[in-house]
Amino acid sequence: MTKQHLIETLAAETNTTKRQTEKTLVALVAIIERTVAKGEKVSITGFGTFDLGKRAARRGVNPQTGAEIQIPEMAMPRFRAGKRLKESIR
Repeated sequence: MTKQHLIETLAAETNTTKRQTEKTLVALVAIIERTVAKGEKVSITGFGTFDLGKRAARRGVNPQTGAEIQIPEMAMPRFRAGKRLKESIR
């Protein structure tokens, strides 16, 4: 499902305009991005949790030169599915 299809479906189910729905969706995503970037969790009961994880530093290989490189530790966004979402997929 694309973002546009999601907007159309959500607008139809909530009986709102596509423009209003798009503004709401964009605002929701922006709020989740800002909150997770600050290191806080966003939990939507039954759906899941967005949070920030850490990927440890590791060694890698430059595919062009074959030289070994050090890849630094980095923060990675994560999503963990909630119980209701997991059960609906089974």
